[in-house]
Amino acid sequence: MLTGRTAGRFAAVGVVNTALDLSLFLGLHHALGVVAANLVSTSAGMTLSFVANGRFTFGGRLTRRSAALFVATTGLTMWVLQPAVIELLLSAWGEGALHVPVTKGLAIGVSVAANYAAYRFLVWPAAPTSDPRPSGRDAAPSGARR
Repeated sequence: MLTGRTAGRFAAVGVVNTALDLSLFLGLHHALGVVAANLVSTSAGMTLSFVANGRFTFGGRLTRRSAALFVATTGLTMWVLQPAVIELLLSAWGEGALHVPVTKGLAIGVSVAANYAAYRFLVWPAAPTSDPRPSGRDAAPSGARR
């Protein structure tokens, strides 16, 4: 379930991750190219995101299973989805001075939505809620009126 606290924490972690990702990407894209710079910048953000979202946002344990699911889902959004969005937009707009950061920002926005869904429902799913009906000694006998 999306709560205000969970969304706020996800946003806070996202701001820090985005600042790290964007600053590394902008600093490296001329030297490394768009794809390699994106790989470096998103990898740094991924590492921070796994620890911060796992512990702080979703209150989950950092297990091998959660790490594998996190790398698979985040890798898909960061290393496939983001470069595809960047390349698609840059092919339409060209690599002007403002186009690169704008396309990166749009790609980040697309991946944020995909990542939240993956983290909430796959990597750190919410604990099942307990059945509110009484059980055991507190339960009404079968066929009894309430």
